[in-house]
Amino acid sequence: MTFPGALPPRLRRSDSEFRYTSAPYVVLLFSLVIGCSVPPSNVRVPPLPEGRVSQVGIASWYGPGFHGKATASGDVYDQNELTAAHQTLPLGTRVMVTNMENGSATEVAITDRGPFAKGRIIDLSYAAAQALSMTGPGTALVRIDVIDSPIPIQTVRASLDYTLQLGSFSQLENARQLRDRVAKSFSDVTIAPLQSKDTTYYRVSLGTFSSRADAEERARQLTQAGYSVIIMEK
Repeated sequence: MTFPGALPPRLRRSDSEFRYTSAPYVVLLFSLVIGCSVPPSNVRVPPLPEGRVSQVGIASWYGPGFHGKATASGDVYDQNELTAAHQTLPLGTRVMVTNMENGSATEVAITDRGPFAKGRIIDLSYAAAQALSMTGPGTALVRIDVIDSPIPIQTVRASLDYTLQLGSFSQLENARQLRDRVAKSFSDVTIAPLQSKDTTYYRVSLGTFSSRADAEERARQLTQAGYSVIIMEK
């Protein structure tokens, strides 16, 4: 498959695993991205439960332009469901979002990646934005409290790391053969076991990249060398 060109940021929200073949934290309390400031809350909100992972910042929402399109989790985006996009929380995480400007709150599932606009921490579905009475202004100061996550988290990560998956095998020997072949031309090739319900799979991966752009560049090189590559969040 031909490697696609770079897309505008909002059009890349659902690109959690960029496939080149034909074919999961620093707590940000009362702060935003560098250069932006968080306005004071207009209402009293419930105190943060002890030990709860939380983040405060500006929320936005997205709707009709993405309705019916695939999300980073693989689900189809439905603007009428209570979902949201977050830059780093594990997909499938459930969070309580509280509008600190009016006190309303709603629970949403993280199914997508974003927002990509500077200074915003979560992109809510249209239904979630309606529940928080923020569709009119478009943005609101919110607090995100993690309720449940598919993997244990202690903080909200500032950014994601990426790795390149070259293959996944039920037989360890097959994984070793691919690793040894790739290692002749590329460094930092590893095998990691993944236990499923009935079988152990052995994933052959290459590198850790803090920048998606760097991961994409190395993926291009591997694709040109004849390997199938999937960019994975790490």
